[in-house]
Amino acid sequence: MFSAVIRRSLPSLRQTRPYTAAAHTQTAESSPPKLDDGEQAIYDKLSERFQPSQLLVQDVSGGCGTFYAITITSAAFKGITVIKQHRLVNNVLKKEIEGIHGLQLKTIPH
Repeated sequence: MFSAVIRRSLPSLRQTRPYTAAAHTQTAESSPPKLDDGEQAIYDKLSERFQPSQLLVQDVSGGCGTFYAITITSAAFKGITVIKQHRLVNNVLKKEIEGIHGLQLKTIPH
């Protein structure tokens, strides 16, 4: 009962914060819009390694390059656990991850 009261009185805890920068999505039919240097570096590495059918790379730190949100759809993730999918991406982005504060990652098997 207590948790139900908290959920009703604090609905903002379940809401997600909107991105602060414009989204950059690539599909098989389109090329990516203008990306900043950090987004482009991440985009290029992930595109080369995973050949994604969809890739979203977004600097959600307000433009300073300290926090990125990535959504990637690839056949490379098919049949493996989410943890292993994230490890694959983290290994590809090892150098970039060293210089940022956070990474929000969503992998989708295709």
